[in-house]
Amino acid sequence: MSTALKATVRDRVGKGAARELRRKNLVPAVIYGDGKDPLPISISTKDITKALHAGGFLSTTTNVEVDGKKHHVIPRDYQLDPVRDFVLHVDFLRVGAKTSLTIEVPVRFVNEEASPGLKRGGVLNIVRHTVEVNCLASDIPESFEIDLTGTEVGDSLNISRVKLPQGAVPTITDRDFTIATIAAPSALRSESSDDADAEEGEDGAEETAEGEDGASGS
Repeated sequence: MSTALKATVRDRVGKGAARELRRKNLVPAVIYGDGKDPLPISISTKDITKALHAGGFLSTTTNVEVDGKKHHVIPRDYQLDPVRDFVLHVDFLRVGAKTSLTIEVPVRFVNEEASPGLKRGGVLNIVRHTVEVNCLASDIPESFEIDLTGTEVGDSLNISRVKLPQGAVPTITDRDFTIATIAAPSALRSESSDDADAEEGEDGAEETAEGEDGASGS
């Protein structure tokens, strides 16, 4: 949402008023927070749908222009119609430079071609597509990058690999949690499993043979 969204003040609230707005291709929304009264607004369905599909909707600040006045906000929640999947309602939070937020930031993986493990058929197994952090509204990262250069099969890619911007702190602080792993290819896992089964079979055969020897000796 690099450009401002335009909105108008709603003079009526409630389910009936909301249905009427949707029939006019408008989405009911509200701006709240910063110690001010909630401001009920309506936004073009086309504009809000475009912003939602652009990506990073809940982690990007923007301006909502209401009757000529700009409000610096961040979307905090939205509802979709469970059947037709169009936007029903949006909540916007007013933000300032010192507003602290809990945000889920998307993770991007770079330099896959420089990973020996992936070149040999390893699979990038993503455990977390986003990382939740506390940060200032003015310092929200667009994404976190994890460099796959030099990674091998069996490597675990943890949060310690991520270069966090100043002021961004993961909400999980008690461990170096895993974001992704380089897993062995399925064919290699299958071979390893077959080898293990074969070894178990040989061990079982030896135990049976020893048992028979002991029985004949008695």
